[in-house]
Amino acid sequence: MDDGFDGYVATRYERLRHTAYLLTGNRATAEDLVQTALAKAWVAWRRIEGDPDPYVHRIIVNTHASWWRRKWRAEVPAEHLPERADPRDFTAEVGSRQVLREAIGGLSGRQRAVIVLHYFEELTLAQCADVLGCSLGTVKTQLGRALRRLRVHSEIEMTGAKR
Repeated sequence: MDDGFDGYVATRYERLRHTAYLLTGNRATAEDLVQTALAKAWVAWRRIEGDPDPYVHRIIVNTHASWWRRKWRAEVPAEHLPERADPRDFTAEVGSRQVLREAIGGLSGRQRAVIVLHYFEELTLAQCADVLGCSLGTVKTQLGRALRRLRVHSEIEMTGAKR
């Protein structure tokens, strides 16, 4: 039943998890999202023609959108935080990543998907349109709006102004 599915997962899992993390902003949710997407892809694996990446990306984006619409939250708050596994100081690295995460997190779901697919997954705008199931013009519009919002966020961060 495999027909290359195991190989695909072995080679693409980390990249898919990274994409899901950029969409969700949460490692655990990203893991869940990728597992769900791969389970759905496995069911349809024999019907997928050509490169399976666009199909799997579409599953990830659509599943994330449906979870967001339902306000899906599987995490349960804990009274005490777990101990940190790695005591090294990542403050400087975390600061710039946090700013980027906050900026991307402030985008609408469609804008975030376009940014992640185009800039992080390096898909062309036409491929993004195919994955998202919309027109090329819609992708360009969403990308333009997202970049404007990211620029505004960047200017606010640089000046220290409050939103």
